[in-house]
Amino acid sequence: MNVLSSFLKFEFLIAVNKKGENSITKYLRENWKNIWIHKKTIIIMEREEVDSPLVGAREEDEEKMGVSRKEIVEEVKKQLWLAGPLVAVSLLQFCLQMISVMFVGHLGELSLAGASMATSFATVTGFSLLLGMASALDTFSGQSYGAKQYHMLGIHMQKAMFVLLLVSIPLALIWACTRPILIAFGQDEAISEEAGTYACFMIPSLFAYGLLQCLNKFLQTQNIVFPMMICSGITALLHILVCWILVFKSGLESMGAALANSISYWINVLLLALYVKFSPSCAKTWAGFSKEALQNILSFVKLAIPSAVMVCLEMWSFEMMVLIAGLLPDPELQTSVLSISLNTAATVWMIPYGLSGAVSTRVSNELGAGHPHLARLAVSIVVLMAIIEGILVGSILIAIRRIWGYAYSNEIQVVKYVATMMPIVAISNFLDGLQCVLSGIARGCGWQKIGAFINLGSYYLVGIPSAILFAFVLDISGKGLWLGIICALVVQVLCLLTITIRSNWEHEANKATERVYNAMSAVDMTS
Repeated sequence: MNVLSSFLKFEFLIAVNKKGENSITKYLRENWKNIWIHKKTIIIMEREEVDSPLVGAREEDEEKMGVSRKEIVEEVKKQLWLAGPLVAVSLLQFCLQMISVMFVGHLGELSLAGASMATSFATVTGFSLLLGMASALDTFSGQSYGAKQYHMLGIHMQKAMFVLLLVSIPLALIWACTRPILIAFGQDEAISEEAGTYACFMIPSLFAYGLLQCLNKFLQTQNIVFPMMICSGITALLHILVCWILVFKSGLESMGAALANSISYWINVLLLALYVKFSPSCAKTWAGFSKEALQNILSFVKLAIPSAVMVCLEMWSFEMMVLIAGLLPDPELQTSVLSISLNTAATVWMIPYGLSGAVSTRVSNELGAGHPHLARLAVSIVVLMAIIEGILVGSILIAIRRIWGYAYSNEIQVVKYVATMMPIVAISNFLDGLQCVLSGIARGCGWQKIGAFINLGSYYLVGIPSAILFAFVLDISGKGLWLGIICALVVQVLCLLTITIRSNWEHEANKATERVYNAMSAVDMTS
């Protein structure tokens, strides 16, 4: 222990004796800003004797710039251990809505069109927003867990649940008005009627989805991912049975599929809630509901809003491409092929999305623990893994380009068009994988505001204008729309990569410590 550390510990003991306090938490809350002036100060205390150790303590060996081979191997193992189950969770939860639409497809074209439109409308106006807001927990919960402030994870999750449930109320009103909204945008009246009914029966799933994302983030930031995968798998299997009963046996038809979505989301929430309640793994992080979660909500909202903007701006731009495709010559062909390309891209995107969740957890945990060199290592490894994954998946897409179209259509024209689109989709997948993991790094560090501005500029100042230019002015049709997306991805990757490379990881670790203690101070003041 160095001289300054000894002095600070001695000062603390004197303060305790004078005030008659036996709580280190109160002392640190009142004096941590003074201590913070001495950057890189180390306060070492026995874990058994202290309930709330000072986060941000650095060990001398962590100041070294280099990393050992053992650390590299361990980091790769940790990221793969996290990413594998997270990919499965994403795919299984994505399958819920897809399974419902598949069941509705057996009821006729009108029912299928209505369910598809309602699902797309629900994603744009509800699910994407809630997913984005819940992503603020990647920062708050991840850094608190790394800092060993375990009790804060439960408080952050409750705060997120409260905010997301409030936000879901106006979103539910929007879903209830799906029919007139679609008609106002010039959609077919019969399809709008079907979509409106389907959306109304999906309203209960909106509230469940918000809670589900909060539970997912709560467990993910603790590196508890296999229970998430198991619960998602059970839900997906039950969803098939529930859909079959409600669609074909109950007489509800398409309304039954929408209701099945709601039931399955609530089943998933219940399974995860029971795990959190009774599992020893969550004993330190979940202490029951607390009124402390209602304090300092504004700090969560300030990060949740840019998190939502960051996610929504990207997702909305892809939906806009489908709408723009309807304005091209031969709109049926263009829309069909673009939809196939989007479905393909969305499916393979689940792999880098799993890597994104893994690196978000690793970076936030290490920054919260005060290990900047390990956070830097996690960033380097995930970028390399994303490059390798993008090359492998892109090669597979190009190899199967001539037969992939048959999975969706028997029309030769569609199959040939899909074959010409696959190399472009492969390039976009490579870039999308890079931006996905870089966005995960941004969430782990708390750069959501920067990410929101980057996405705004990339997709709406570069991507969509470029897509319109290529598709309508240069007459490249559907390929032009996708080339516009590639332009957006190039700008997004370059901006995020520049920020990541130029980051001072010591400074980011200090900011993480400050964020954790700000949250702790707000809780302590109300207790």
